[in-house]
Amino acid sequence: MEIRHDLDSDVSTRTVVESMIRVDATIDAGELYDVANALGMGDQQVRLCIKRLVAEGRFTQEGRGRKAILRATLATTTSALEPDLDFVRYMYEQDRGLAPFDGSWHLVAFAVPESARQARDAMRDAILRLGGAPIQGGLYVSANAWEDRIRAAAADLGVADHVTTLTTTDLSIGAVTGARELAERLWPIDRVAEGHRRLLAVAEEVLPALRTASRTERLTLSIVLAAEFTRAVEPDPLLPPQLLPQPWVGAAARAAVAACWSELSKTEHEQPIRLFRWYSRAIEQII
Repeated sequence: MEIRHDLDSDVSTRTVVESMIRVDATIDAGELYDVANALGMGDQQVRLCIKRLVAEGRFTQEGRGRKAILRATLATTTSALEPDLDFVRYMYEQDRGLAPFDGSWHLVAFAVPESARQARDAMRDAILRLGGAPIQGGLYVSANAWEDRIRAAAADLGVADHVTTLTTTDLSIGAVTGARELAERLWPIDRVAEGHRRLLAVAEEVLPALRTASRTERLTLSIVLAAEFTRAVEPDPLLPPQLLPQPWVGAAARAAVAACWSELSKTEHEQPIRLFRWYSRAIEQII
């Protein structure tokens, strides 16, 4: 099996290693090298990455080369390709029309003093990660109820006293007042759509390939699919369907991904990969 270069070029060696952790917290180095090779990575590149991860205390190594067994430490708890399950569940609910826009805009404002600049920057990053869009200095908006997560982030960063949340059904920016028009102005919908178009293309290529794939090929394809899914959904603010162009390509892409994981779940190794198990069970719970 050959993975197209444009599909694998953004998957880092570290991500591949962490994605190969089995449910018993080990990695078969032979399988790791085979998958990495299929993704265009050389053995030396993989060896250097393993050496760094061991030095960081994220893995221990028993044996050498392809016969080695890597064991994840407590520091390696999740793969970079395991997104927040609540967000995954919510996006599929939106796709099924179970989370419509209720007309409320959810806002957060913060004014953290300069003396706590690091916490201020981290709070802003948390807001953006949660899909917030900036309106003006220190004021952000979401179309989804995010207050619990905002408060949790503020508490973790020690800035809860500097954060204000509110909701309104009367939002205007300049002369723009319509919900769809506001969404188009606030969020980069075209760029988000482009990420989902790429995800859809990958999923449509992966699905037929899975039906005749070997063990190594299935592992490789699952990592490519998970990486593309993560790349598409991380910048997605999860706007309700009423605020998006219809038909929304994100819904089609996520349906195609679910079909791929349904196909992957038909076979399970005696030592399944943790990432494989996570996605299979997540999609099973959601669909």
